[in-house]
Amino acid sequence: MEPEVRGELLTIGAFAKASRLSPKALRLYDELELLRPARVDPYSGYRYYAAGQLGQARLVAWLRRLGMPLAEIRAVRALGPADAAREIRAYWARVEAETAVRRDLAAFLVDQLTGESRRDPTIMLELRYSARSDRGQVRPANQDAVYAGRRLLAVADGFGPAGAPVSSAAVEALRFLDEEEVGAGSVLNVLEDAVRGAGEAVQDLAADGGKENGTTLTALLWTGSKLALVHIGDSRVYLLRDGELFRITHDHSVVQSLIDEGRLTPEEARSHPQRTLLLKALTGDAAQVPDLRLHEARAGDRYLLCSDGLTRVVADERIGELLAAAPDPEGGVRSLVDEANAAGGPDNVSCVVADVVLPAAEPAVG
Repeated sequence: MEPEVRGELLTIGAFAKASRLSPKALRLYDELELLRPARVDPYSGYRYYAAGQLGQARLVAWLRRLGMPLAEIRAVRALGPADAAREIRAYWARVEAETAVRRDLAAFLVDQLTGESRRDPTIMLELRYSARSDRGQVRPANQDAVYAGRRLLAVADGFGPAGAPVSSAAVEALRFLDEEEVGAGSVLNVLEDAVRGAGEAVQDLAADGGKENGTTLTALLWTGSKLALVHIGDSRVYLLRDGELFRITHDHSVVQSLIDEGRLTPEEARSHPQRTLLLKALTGDAAQVPDLRLHEARAGDRYLLCSDGLTRVVADERIGELLAAAPDPEGGVRSLVDEANAAGGPDNVSCVVADVVLPAAEPAVG
């Protein structure tokens, strides 16, 4: 049956059927100026649509199925095909990142409520670790702070006039965790509370300079079988497992957002003029929420926490080679810091390397 046509226009019912949008949705999109009808009868108020509007209507329908908010759909609909595709890609990258965080939290809650774990809880592992922080070759002072202990590993990279005391205060606020036994079931809650305290300490020091002062903060808290991660800013955590290097943090930076949106390649990001600009950092602003997740560890894993003084000048491939070649964590931090300085050392560089190992056997008695 042919759709009902008045002149060259489709009635709202015919257009709804062709576009797979309900008449109710079409009326809403008209009110929101998202998809205006081609003609409105001045007497009856009845809406008519041109056949040429079907492409836009179907795009709106598809974007709604993606879950895109109406305000963003309005912006996408006004763009040309290439720009619209880039915005859709950027939207979906944000959805995937948010979904990954929720997935990790869901897995944590399931594990907490059911006691499920892929690991035999009687097998407890240990950390062997080393940390090093260096001023670099250019900066007049070191605004990084590091900590490595048997339970806590942390790196902070301060910025602003009070950058050094701010980064130190953030790490210092977490140090008590190194002395406390924390079970896997409660570790994220404990870490979240501790980071809130770190934010308050940073706020006190940064008050005079406002947002000019702040710090990144990336830390791992060890339970004996799992690592709880807290992360805000562009310091990073890498995992070397079975000879492969994985980055397990996501930079909260302008250039990373441009990479996620497909507007920048990782190679272009290395020399981008905004490469040091952060989208999130620890400044005492409660709206700056860090990432929190639980990570399953294995014997043989090697972890690296580092400030961007390393990653700005040393490529991931080279980081992996140096980590794999190091005989122990101390050798790892030494070779990584030396590599950054050999590349010009334009920034402070800080590294913490930790190996996950089986506990040493107790000496025989007899």
